Amino acid sequence: MSGTSEEISGLRTEAVNPRTHDLERLSGAELAALVFDEDRAVQRACAAAAADVGRLIEAAASALQMGGRLVYVGAGTSGRLAMLDAVELGPTFDFDIDRVPVLLAGGRDAVFRSREGAEDRAMDGGRAIDGIGIAPLDFVVGISASGRTPFTLGALATARRRGSRTGAIVCNAVGDDFPAEIVVHLDTGPEVLAGSTRMKAGSATKMVLNALSLGAMARIGKVHGNRMVDVRVTSEKLLHRARGLVAELGEVDADEAARLVEIAGGRAKLAILMARSGLEREAAEARLEAAGGILSMALNAT
Repeated sequence: MSGTSEEISGLRTEAVNPRTHDLERLSGAELAALVFDEDRAVQRACAAAAADVGRLIEAAASALQMGGRLVYVGAGTSGRLAMLDAVELGPTFDFDIDRVPVLLAGGRDAVFRSREGAEDRAMDGGRAIDGIGIAPLDFVVGISASGRTPFTLGALATARRRGSRTGAIVCNAVGDDFPAEIVVHLDTGPEVLAGSTRMKAGSATKMVLNALSLGAMARIGKVHGNRMVDVRVTSEKLLHRARGLVAELGEVDADEAARLVEIAGGRAKLAILMARSGLEREAAEARLEAAGGILSMALNAT
């Protein structure tokens, strides 16, 4: 976190919460109730920022549709939350997670071992951006509870100079010179434990990342309605889920669903199209590709 000590102590997330004094004197049940009551601010903050989160979703989807990448940048808790969001895109949406790189201050080892000092070097953020060969088609999202993390700011500033669109998720107000085109400000207020932004700020950040990645995947056709039709079949549980989707959405019985999932190589979306259209695998693949991977368009094609 950069800035003078006065600037840092003046941040909303650094303030002492008048409602949470004497934590060590509370019973377990009392403390839990207090934490959960404070967490009401998380949902309010996210709801208030919905329009700006929508702008992040549209920018991310546009980048991915045009062949670019969604790039996350963060340090500490913010970076770890971004890493968690990115790795889930593979099994949930059968998406190539190489297209969602995460630039974490201190490198990947910082996921498991804190390297908080790594966040203080803006130049490292710029180098990380150049290290992945950033391009104008990419969309870079910086995550910083304080809104002042040098590593993240350096990465965003470099990305803008290289012609990429930029967005940010912050939990404190930022100035007009902030190096992001789209800023999601989550006003979660003082933490239960002063300055511990892994709590309310972290929860709000996770909620926004959930909405951002789901929204982007939905916009590029990786879901059908509210169904996970691009789920990657990597376990018995997911195989069962895929067969259930094909039976329901393909309007076939369980045995036929299992057969089609096998023929489709575990691709539930393809198996659903085969079931509904009567097409063989190659023809169904061609139709799905022509529809940009969007199942509803493929189902309505003639």
